[in-house]
Amino acid sequence: MFKLDDRDLQILKVLAKEARISKADLAKRINLSPSPCWKRLERLEKVGVIEGYNAQISLKNIAPHVTVFVTIELEHHRTTYFQAFEVLVQKRPEITACWALGGGLDYLVQIVTKDIDAYQRLMDDLLDQGIGIVRYFTYVVTKPLKGPAILPLEDLVAISNDESSV
Repeated sequence: MFKLDDRDLQILKVLAKEARISKADLAKRINLSPSPCWKRLERLEKVGVIEGYNAQISLKNIAPHVTVFVTIELEHHRTTYFQAFEVLVQKRPEITACWALGGGLDYLVQIVTKDIDAYQRLMDDLLDQGIGIVRYFTYVVTKPLKGPAILPLEDLVAISNDESSV
């Protein structure tokens, strides 16, 4: 795990809300001179703390669509079945997110398609792939309430300064 200090957290918080901020403005916002700020930013990118910068696109302003969450259970709990499913997930652009789960279900999948018919065609195709989907449950999003997530960094990360004072 990479240790973060207060300045690193400040950088991450600003970037999470304003990914397009200039490096100079970022340095001003966190009260650090530009060169040390840029070095910190480069280090956070190099070690993989910052994985990328993305635009938040409002689909409702572009095209009709439906967002669906699907829980999926595989018939066989063998590595080859999990790997086959996960490879297939990576190939389908309609599958916008996927999480492997512990407990009774194997995966939670987020799917975005133009309509319910397109969603069902996708599911039918997944079932026809022979990857062992035994059961799935569909949950159609009727109203988004919150998202995309800005992580609660202070609650999740132990500051290295705090640890050194203990």
